[in-house]
Amino acid sequence: MLKLLRFLKPYWWQTILLLLSVAAQVWCSLQLPALMAGIVNDGIVPGNLPFIYSTGLVMLGYTLATVFFAVVTHFFSARVGAAFSRDLREAVYRKVLSFSVAEIDKFSTASLITRTTNDISQVQQAIMMMLSMMLRAPLMGIGAIIQAFRTAPDMTWILALGVGLIFVFATIILALAIPKFKLYQTLIDRITLLARENLTGLRVIRAFNNQSKEQQKFAKANDALTRNSLFIDKVMSFQDPLISLVFNGVTILVIWTGLTHLETDLSYLGNMMAFVQYASHVLISFLMVTILFVILPRASVSASRLNAVFETKNKIVWKPKTTGTPDVAPSVEFRHVSFSYPGAEENVLTDISFRAKAGETTAFIGSTGSGKSTLISLVPRFYEATSGEVLVDGIDVKDYAAEDLMRRIGYVPQKGLLFAGDVSSNISFGNEFATASDLVHAATVAQAKPFIEKLDKTYLAHIAQGGANVSG
Repeated sequence: MLKLLRFLKPYWWQTILLLLSVAAQVWCSLQLPALMAGIVNDGIVPGNLPFIYSTGLVMLGYTLATVFFAVVTHFFSARVGAAFSRDLREAVYRKVLSFSVAEIDKFSTASLITRTTNDISQVQQAIMMMLSMMLRAPLMGIGAIIQAFRTAPDMTWILALGVGLIFVFATIILALAIPKFKLYQTLIDRITLLARENLTGLRVIRAFNNQSKEQQKFAKANDALTRNSLFIDKVMSFQDPLISLVFNGVTILVIWTGLTHLETDLSYLGNMMAFVQYASHVLISFLMVTILFVILPRASVSASRLNAVFETKNKIVWKPKTTGTPDVAPSVEFRHVSFSYPGAEENVLTDISFRAKAGETTAFIGSTGSGKSTLISLVPRFYEATSGEVLVDGIDVKDYAAEDLMRRIGYVPQKGLLFAGDVSSNISFGNEFATASDLVHAATVAQAKPFIEKLDKTYLAHIAQGGANVSG
């Protein structure tokens, strides 16, 4: 979790203002019980109305100040939290885009989606809670304890008893809930995987009439997530009743103890009222701490998953500038190339050597799984050759800058993929500066022009995600 706090650095001054406003809010809140005790002891008991009015105005001022600083705290907390999650999301997405196919396979697409969405939301929520509560809870708790001891030192044992009970209850609840928090993110990954897989392969599922089978798979994963969530909710549902029990018990003990003093000293009434308020501040502070202990374990799991993305070293590192001068005549050459997937015991390709020259057509024929697609994937460096050299225009692909190599390659995948947008945005995907005539020329070469011109808006016709609304 601490590693991700670096994303707060650009907002350091807003964070400082937030913390100062929290401290000011706590200080103002702690003045009110003492002032109330003064009104009772020095105003109501002796019947001093001017003192009541003047002290009441002071209390009103502190109350308005508390409200003001609370608004400032929530404003900066929301602002910093939103900016933090935005920067973190961009950083994760940028890191994922730099991954090779092998690194994406390591995490799985579904898991990377969950990390970019759900995990970042969990961390954002924790950061916002930390900024607003991490300083407020200890300041309020310590300040209230000091004030309570000054007000009625003979009743501090009640406060210690209440804090001890809250600590015991919180420890039991967290011990039961934390293991389930860790399982929760894994189950979310599973749900995302199944949803993405089923929506992508919906036509195939229907063609083979396997809807019920896929529904059963999803229902099983969904039930597991539901059971896990219900267990967490059931455990956490004990928190509020137990806190209320302790709070009310402390109040009853304070009143019962205070009544014995009121028999001999009526002015003790103000001290008793102030002590009840300070005791509530202490208990609320410890409640805030328990809430943080609930949120932080869940966020720490998410943070560790995000850190795993950041700490993954790219196996394929591109040079900032191409080394060497490419040949004038285009060519692709393999020199004793071998390749094996990570963790595989055998090579998919072994000692492959050939040269495909300009103006020639070079075809690779083989059975399914013989390595044809893998071989082609080595040229744009989707995977890195285990040994040997892959050369484009006489230069090893490892010596190219990414942009320079991709400009020299036209890659047509086995499975066509269209992005949400329109026809023109998909055709110009590899060249954002393409003109209208360039679009028409590309469509003509691809033999797509007659089909495109039959669409209502031709090159501005809408394309759904994955090209679902056009012919395969």
